[in-house]
Amino acid sequence: MNKVPGKPPNPAERFGRLLLAWYSRGHRDLPWRNTRDPYRIWISEIMLQQTRAQAVIPYYLRFLERFPTVEALAAAEEDTVLALWSGLGYYSRARNLRLAARLIVASGPFPGTYEAIRELPGIGDYTAAAIASIAFDLPHAVLDGNVLRVVARVANDAADIASNRTRERFRAIAQEWLVPAEPGHFNQALMELGATVCLPRKPLCLVCPLALECIARQEGTAAQLPVKLRKTEPVRLDGTLLILLRAGRILLRRRSDDGRMAGFWDLPSPEDLPQARLGERYGEIRHSVTHHRYTLQVRAATASKVAGETLQWYAPEHLREIPLSTTARKALALAGIVYNL
Repeated sequence: MNKVPGKPPNPAERFGRLLLAWYSRGHRDLPWRNTRDPYRIWISEIMLQQTRAQAVIPYYLRFLERFPTVEALAAAEEDTVLALWSGLGYYSRARNLRLAARLIVASGPFPGTYEAIRELPGIGDYTAAAIASIAFDLPHAVLDGNVLRVVARVANDAADIASNRTRERFRAIAQEWLVPAEPGHFNQALMELGATVCLPRKPLCLVCPLALECIARQEGTAAQLPVKLRKTEPVRLDGTLLILLRAGRILLRRRSDDGRMAGFWDLPSPEDLPQARLGERYGEIRHSVTHHRYTLQVRAATASKVAGETLQWYAPEHLREIPLSTTARKALALAGIVYNL
């Protein structure tokens, strides 16, 4: 009797099995990996946008301690949410969280489909796929910077990842690799591989579960991938922040209600206090926001008169209660004024 040939192996399925086996042997113990609660997964995914996991952990734990449920977040004042977010940056994320929480509470339980999750404010394709797969076992592959890098190297693809066409093609490749029975674990494994092994510089190819499958490793091109051709030149800006102390309190300036970081509190500049007398120079801080690069001198100052609706003196113990800018935090720390922010 002739032997019936078996189904030829599918490389995409093999990639998925290799990743899951590697992930099951050990990975970073991150607090959001110990839950299937879509609310908690949503909070973590929003915080992780443009932010390293280790930096997110304390914010994530404090945020959930204050807002353990979507109802608690929906009921919160915006300044309270921003105060807990202060230091994480990209503050529109916090505003969108609160807005989305209100929509969820008004319409019913947390949405359970990719399409419904995607409609929430502040949620794009990646975040919707992450929540849908991890919380609801829905078969949607994620595509973030780590996944783009892994796909580009495994496929040895030098296409521009800033191109929408390339990103959609890479998303389709990740979707082919996806293990439908374990989409959440697969997505976390793929992101973990990019974060801990397939590093931007000096990838750890010797310990990579996909090493034998990686064409870039075979061709010696891993260090040159992925390729991102469109790069905005940084805009460099200089300025000065003033530290005024009076009776143990610190003078802060509230930003306007429109524009970047609306409603946040920052240290005043010489333009805010033209009559201020400059004192000791503490040094300078550097701060980056998207393609803007700030270099800010930090100076002690005094002023006989301080007037204006946007200026207010704050006692140190109250700084945790307001949305305080990252530049103010950095400047106060440089001056040795640290209040457990």
